[in-house]
Amino acid sequence: MKIREIALKLEIPKSSVHEIVHDTLGYRKVSARWVPKMLTEDHKLQRVEISQRFCSDANKTMEMRIRRILGQCINAARYCSTLDRLKEAVRSKRPGLLRRGVVLQHDNATPHSANLSQQWLQRYGWEILPHPAHSPPNLAPSDFHLFGPLKRHLAGMAFETEDDLISELRNWFDNLDVDFFRVGINSLLSRWQKCIDLHGDYVEK
Repeated sequence: MKIREIALKLEIPKSSVHEIVHDTLGYRKVSARWVPKMLTEDHKLQRVEISQRFCSDANKTMEMRIRRILGQCINAARYCSTLDRLKEAVRSKRPGLLRRGVVLQHDNATPHSANLSQQWLQRYGWEILPHPAHSPPNLAPSDFHLFGPLKRHLAGMAFETEDDLISELRNWFDNLDVDFFRVGINSLLSRWQKCIDLHGDYVEK
């Protein structure tokens, strides 16, 4: 949302919105999203350390590792049920992946970090791709690659029921080419490197 749109919606001057957003709240826009302007040194260090971990293996090893990453983003029980369905889908569509070992990417939301979820992941030996604090929208493929096209697809649509929305979402995902997801996952390597180059600051593109 732009400063002008916020001002129109709240019926206040643009200068007031600009002062509140930039000066009072300390926000700036990154990848079309408002994010906190200041990352703490701890946040930056964590982002650099995690990015270095996944950039240190060089191209071939990293490319093999990226191919094993699965994206995800609910109480813990519901999340485990989702993981059960994901595991069966992987078994059906990519059985070799279960043998090689799954690398799962999800954020640090409470359902994901709950004991029940952690026990599920340990039971099946799934590796978790570390997710540094304040990563979205620049180090999470769902944010920098998926949500933009989805938002544009849904723009102007109206749904009478939740089921109608779910049906449209399923159709949209079913019609996406595998290369769409591959591009998003493969871009992680360059974004990790940019994060290192920027000493943990936000990666804008």
